[in-house]
Amino acid sequence: MLIIGCSHGRHLAANVAKKLKKPYSELKVKKFPDGELHIRFLKNVKGNTVVLVQSFYGSINDNVMEALFAAYTAKDLGAKKIILAAPYFPYLRQDERFKSGECVSVEVMAKLVDNAFNGIFIIDPHLHREKDLRHIFRIKSKKLTANNLIADFIKKNYNVKNCLIAGPDWESYKWAEKVANIVNCDSVILEKKRLSGRKVIVKLSKKIDLRGKNVIIIDDMISTGNTIIETIKNLKKLGARKFNVIAVHGIFAENALNKLKKASAKVVTTNTIPNKAARIDVSSVIAESLKDS
Repeated sequence: MLIIGCSHGRHLAANVAKKLKKPYSELKVKKFPDGELHIRFLKNVKGNTVVLVQSFYGSINDNVMEALFAAYTAKDLGAKKIILAAPYFPYLRQDERFKSGECVSVEVMAKLVDNAFNGIFIIDPHLHREKDLRHIFRIKSKKLTANNLIADFIKKNYNVKNCLIAGPDWESYKWAEKVANIVNCDSVILEKKRLSGRKVIVKLSKKIDLRGKNVIIIDDMISTGNTIIETIKNLKKLGARKFNVIAVHGIFAENALNKLKKASAKVVTTNTIPNKAARIDVSSVIAESLKDS
């Protein structure tokens, strides 16, 4: 097995290789003046199971093309098997054609991945109506999770007896509830009504006494942060004073991290996407999933 750090996977790939005691190399990536990509393997991939570690954040479309170029090049160079380890994977939210003429992006991505790779592993994918990756991809797929790592972080850094774990909406509640069960503390769910891509209204689904509680809001991702900010506003009205936010994927679009800090939230994420709040390392989750590949 050869672990390859793509341009947006290098922050994790070397550590994954170290944990597995496997050789590591970076994928050499550069751009031509017109924006076209050029990639090159620096180690011989022939006869190897090649693991491409790529997290799809920032220049998402460039990241997609880079991973596809690398996969087809590895095949051409004689690799035995090509696996995509994707800490954060895009284009999963549009799983249905809501209006005529729309692209169902999850189906397009599935075809691209199925043709290029032999397997794909994703950490806490942002699925909507689909429940499992096996319903999306034909190739071997694994849905990994950072739940245990988040639970360990909570145990080490907070007084669990005084904690209340909150999921800001129904989609996030499955993460909040599972972590709460591991930590052994109470959890609640909040109801979200989305008015637009940037405007949401959030309220508690049931009455609960929050006075003196250390509220930990858990979500799979933070994009603009608006849902969490609305959640904090509502919980403040109910007596909560301390807020910690933990997310798997810290996208932090539109200066979201600073907005959350102004809303009195202490934010922690995993390092599926490198950012200033990333304090939970997911390399062990990736390494463990690759042991039998």
